Formats: sequence, C-alpha cells, structure tokens
Amino acid sequence: MQEFMITYRTNIEDIEKFLIETIRNIGHLRQKVEKNFDTLFKVFPSLELVYICDEEKLIQTSPNIYRNKQTELQIGDNRQYILNKLQFNDSEISISQPYISSATGDTCITVAKKENGKIYFLDFKVLELLQRLGLIEIHKEFNIISKSFYFITAMVMMILALFTIGYSGYEFINSVFFKSGLSIESIFKPVIALTLGLAIFDLAKTIIEQEVVFKNYSKNSSSEYKVLIKFSITIIIALLIESLMVVFKIAIDNYEQMIHAVYLIGGVSLLFVALGLFIYFTQKRS
Repeated sequence: MQEFMITYRTNIEDIEKFLIETIRNIGHLRQKVEKNFDTLFKVFPSLELVYICDEEKLIQTSPNIYRNKQTELQIGDNRQYILNKLQFNDSEISISQPYISSATGDTCITVAKKENGKIYFLDFKVLELLQRLGLIEIHKEFNIISKSFYFITAMVMMILALFTIGYSGYEFINSVFFKSGLSIESIFKPVIALTLGLAIFDLAKTIIEQEVVFKNYSKNSSSEYKVLIKFSITIIIALLIESLMVVFKIAIDNYEQMIHAVYLIGGVSLLFVALGLFIYFTQKRS
C-alpha cells in the first residue's frame, strides 16, 4: 500500500485535474440521480460509492449508492467529518486526501461537488484509479499465479535453510565429539553453513514480503535491487569468514601457501567494492 501512496502523491496534480475536468464535462449530477448515477459508474470504473448531503446541515439525504446495490441505513447521518477533509475555496469541486473508507474498507479519495444547495460525494478507490490512469499495472490472474510461484519457491528455500542450519549443528557436534576434537575448521565450517542458511532464509523472507504478502507494484528501480543487495551482502560475509578460516589453516599448516589466502581475500574485496559501486549508482539513479 505504501507504493500506491507514493505513486498517488507523485501524480496527485494530474489525477485531481483528470477527475475535476471529467466531472465538469459530465454536466449536472442532479440529472444522474434517477438512474442511480449509472453514467458516472460507466465513466469511472474506480468509482465505488455515491451519496448526497444537504449543504447547510451536512445530513445525508440519499442512500449509499454502489455500483450494483444501494443501502438506506446511512440516510440521516451527519457527514460533517468528511467536509473537514475538504477545501472548496472558490471552486464547486473539492478532493480529499486518501483515507480508509468506513463503508467499503478500501483506501479511497472523496470528490465533493456543490449543486443547488446539495453536496454530491463521490468515493474513488485509489488502487483502481491508479490502474485506470496507467500509473500501475495489475493483472489479477497472472498476479495469483505469480504469488503462488513465489510462495512455493520461498517455502522450499526456507526448508533448505533449516536443513543447512541443521547440518551446521550436526557438523560441529560430529567434529568435536566424534572426530579429532575441537579445531579452527570445526568452528568455522558450521559458522559458514549458518551464514549461508541465514542468507537463504533472509532471501526467502524478503521474497514473501515483497511479492506475496505486500505485492510490490512500484516502478522505482531501487526496490527491484533490494533482494539482490541483501543476498549479496550475506554471501560476501560468508566468503570473508571462509577467507579468515583459510588464513588460519595456512598459518598453522603451511605458511608458504599464504599467497593463496591473499588471492581469496583480494577477490572478496573486489566483490565488496563492486557491490558498493552498485549500491551507489542505483541510489544515484533513483
């Protein structure tokens, strides 16, 4: 939802201009009452609710008119709280900031228009409005398939992460109690396995957060690289730990082979520098 709000605020002037000009071109809203505002619902696929209030007392005088139904329970309700969100100034049309609708539970904006002592309130669903204007793209059928695939893949990755963590514990216990006893290698190998397990789990968690639970529709490129950056950082940490283990092993067993540890540390350092440049340029681009 945060991505929708960012997109809405970025394009708020164009959105409000579109709504105001379209409503003015439609003509008088009082002429649409007899047919329950069918014309409005056809013109605006994002329109979800219409109702009318008395301009002086702000008492609702009409039912809540939805696209395919209407309810009369709200007749007589005081709508002063909605007017507090609107500023007409010198115009007969005003648009509120986004809020959660008590009638539908969706994030919406309210467009209010004054006509002949009445105020016509039109609630637009923000998500549908952004989609209608081409500011975001949502394909429901493909979205379901995509979410399912991401969810299954992430769950398999989490299971593999648990196996990796279990292996690290098994390897440590086996090395200490059933093999040669405590050594540098018996400590570092489980640490590397734990780090990789954490990297896999963190990647799976990020996938579920961004692609399943909170589907990301943002066109901001920085969000697209978040998973890659987090995963790369964890892998680099694992490689640094491996390099440290190699240094200890060479220092103990064969000091003449230390040049190979230098090569390994140098390679990891290059990866670290490359990741830093990648983060710098992606942030600068966004």
